[in-house]
Amino acid sequence: MDTTSNLRKILSELPSHITLVAVSKTHSAEEIMKAYEAGHRIFGENKVQELVPKYDQLPKDIKWHFIGHLQSNKIKYITSFIHLIHSVDSLSLLKEIDKYGIKYNRIVNVLLQIYIAKEESKFGFDEEELMAMFQSPNYLACNHVRVCGLMGMATNTENEVIIRNEFRSLTVLFRKLKETVFLNTDFFKEISMGMSSDYIIAIEEGSTIIRVGSRIFGKRDYGNTK
Repeated sequence: MDTTSNLRKILSELPSHITLVAVSKTHSAEEIMKAYEAGHRIFGENKVQELVPKYDQLPKDIKWHFIGHLQSNKIKYITSFIHLIHSVDSLSLLKEIDKYGIKYNRIVNVLLQIYIAKEESKFGFDEEELMAMFQSPNYLACNHVRVCGLMGMATNTENEVIIRNEFRSLTVLFRKLKETVFLNTDFFKEISMGMSSDYIIAIEEGSTIIRVGSRIFGKRDYGNTK
């Protein structure tokens, strides 16, 4: 099966309320164009140095999602065009995005990354840090970012019980925030969880955005990275 067939198969099996981010990291602009020509417009990258050249080369109606760990000094390169940043894991990062949102006169859509896995390599807020941030004057002053929901990455394990419980904990936190901090907002509505290996479980546990790469594009082509 090729990229187009893989993409169409996954889309045909998804519930209508699920957004599929085709994770194109390490894959060429030519491969992305195959998915684009099949009608897909939502792509995800996890490195700024890969994303910017692809943005420059590819059609401008693509909605680019940034899904990797974002360094503060790289924000300025993507703020003018990024559709959604999934991986905001600190107040300082949020403030920096807000600063460039002001510069480019646009509201930048973000998700707050929550630490749900049992792995030190993962990033994100815990619930206590999150609640403290929402009370912070620095957070309240961020008028050029829009918090649209939460993102989480499950433990890298074949144990589906662990994965399911971690995803469920993210949905529980989302609902808590929806009923409190974001009670009167309509834009706080996204839960980004689930990748190629676990997106079916994620959907069952409440995900609205899944991030799928290898099941669309095949194995990563590290020859295309810079």
